[in-house]
Amino acid sequence: MKLLRIICHIIPLFFLLTGSGLSKSTDNVIQGSLGSSFVVTSFGEFNEPWAMTFLPNGDLLVTEKPGTLFLVRPRDLSRVAVKGVPLVAYGGQGGLGDVILHPQYKVNHWIYLSYAEQDTWGKRGAVVVRAKLHLGSAEPRIEKVDVIWRQEPKTQGRGHYSHRLAFSPEKKLFITSGDRQQQKPAQSWNQNLGKVIRLNEDGSVPLDNPFQDKGALAKTFWSIGHRNLLGIAFDKQGRLWTHEMGPRHGDEFNLTRGGGNFGWPLVSWGDHYSGIPIPDHDTRPEFNAPEIYWVPTVAPSGLIIYDGALFPQWQGNAFLGGLRSRALVRIEIEGDNAHEVERFGMDKRIREVEEGPTGAIWVLEDKKGGRLLRLTP
Repeated sequence: MKLLRIICHIIPLFFLLTGSGLSKSTDNVIQGSLGSSFVVTSFGEFNEPWAMTFLPNGDLLVTEKPGTLFLVRPRDLSRVAVKGVPLVAYGGQGGLGDVILHPQYKVNHWIYLSYAEQDTWGKRGAVVVRAKLHLGSAEPRIEKVDVIWRQEPKTQGRGHYSHRLAFSPEKKLFITSGDRQQQKPAQSWNQNLGKVIRLNEDGSVPLDNPFQDKGALAKTFWSIGHRNLLGIAFDKQGRLWTHEMGPRHGDEFNLTRGGGNFGWPLVSWGDHYSGIPIPDHDTRPEFNAPEIYWVPTVAPSGLIIYDGALFPQWQGNAFLGGLRSRALVRIEIEGDNAHEVERFGMDKRIREVEEGPTGAIWVLEDKKGGRLLRLTP
């Protein structure tokens, strides 16, 4: 009996030290500004978590910015690192980024990862890879890792990679490519910075992309004139919505149609950090103005268009995480228009938002110790 008691104490300590175990706790109830509420259940902490996606069986893949991809099993509170992840350029805003599944994942087991890489001259840029996920053993792994897209050109900075990923209903891969804090490339046809990219599932270029007469690289563009896009999602009508960080305030929520120019850095509802003003959107009507803009900033990150059964009254609403605002923001979409309707104070920076297979809303807190949270009625 004494030996059994010792073992029972050692096993939980082992999982704590190795990071392979999770602890589940129902912490509290949070209320929104209109009186809506969530029960918040925590499924453990991560080291700078950045993105997540659900597998068909309800397990999750969770990325940590320093370079670890975890397979997380909420049902038995376990997690294990996935082997074979490429080396990432960690630092600043860079590291391991988004993770999504191929639309036919059940058949082909393809997943897509984004991350920052560094060349031999110390310059960095975002990369997207496609890889096969193997889960049939105690050590899950990815194989056949193939780079299908790169930011061009690489730069010295460590910010504004963006590199969020989403598949459209037509099974085209969309990639958000930030301006890398360079500003002017967002309007350039010879650089893919400050753009939304549209590719086939294998990285080849669709023949029906909107910019066909601006050069070979521009044929990959869906839209231009963006700053730092950290949220991307399609609604049930197949329309693309994105959001992006403004400079000093002026964050944007955009209906992102193909061929659009969203104006950065020529117009913004924010100003430069130095205090130098930027012309407002209404001074240049030729550019696409945002459906919503925020002054002061919410610093948006992560985005879903909700379609679950747990909150039927919110079907078709958008939810985004707030970093600076430490909030979960609910947005009503009516036709081509949108407006913020409710904000849930989370008391932590929210990095990622996903809808779970049963309709729960899941979020990842930012930074070291960021928790994986499930929000239910």
